[in-house]
Amino acid sequence: MRTINWQKSSYSAQSDGDACVEVASIGDDIGLRESDDPDRVVTTTPAKLRSLLAGIKAGEFDHLASR
Repeated sequence: MRTINWQKSSYSAQSDGDACVEVASIGDDIGLRESDDPDRVVTTTPAKLRSLLAGIKAGEFDHLASR
């Protein structure tokens, strides 16, 4: 079994508790998990993650924050 090297944002280290998202390379995919629930991992492709991040930066999901 190989070791997965999880990384979190340097901004997360400044907050209290374990409320951060971690990412890791898992074969050809990207793994995402919450640090307070490390056994639950979601995987995606690099292209789909890039698309999601571009949408977030462009404000495509801002309307969901007001719910």
